[in-house]
Amino acid sequence: MAWDYPHPFTLPRVPQADDIDGLNHTNNAVYVRWCEQAGWAHSEALGLALADYRRLDRAMAIRRGEYDYLLPTFADDALVLATWLVAGDGKLSMQRRFQLVRERDGVTVLRGRWDLVCIEMSSGRPRRMPQEFLDTYMAVVVS
Repeated sequence: MAWDYPHPFTLPRVPQADDIDGLNHTNNAVYVRWCEQAGWAHSEALGLALADYRRLDRAMAIRRGEYDYLLPTFADDALVLATWLVAGDGKLSMQRRFQLVRERDGVTVLRGRWDLVCIEMSSGRPRRMPQEFLDTYMAVVVS
C-alpha cells in the first residue's frame, strides 16, 4: 500500500449491506464510525484504553474532524483503514490522520484528520496531558 506516513496502525474493513445508503455506496457516516474504531483500537494497542482514561480523569477529545471523501466504496469492497498520530505539542493537543485504501487497486478513497485536545473527563475542561499520555502517544508521533 502507498501510505501517506510510515508504520501505520491498520484495520481491515468491508462495507456490509447496512452500511450502504440510498445512493448504493458506503454512507459517509460509516467512515466516521470506522475512524473512531481505528482511533480507539490504535490507542488500546499502544496500551491506553478507556479504563485508563477514566482512571487518569483525562481523555483525548476530538476538537475538529475533517474528512475528504475521494471515491465511493461499495458492499463487499475489501478496504484497509490506517491511522497515525502525526503531531503533538506535549501539553494539550495532538493530531491524528486517517487513510482508507481499497485493497484491489491500492487507491485511497478517504483521508481524515482529527485535531485532539486533552480534557479532564470530570469537568470537560482542557487539561495538560498526564505523563502516561506523553510516554505512550508522543513516542509514536510520525512526521
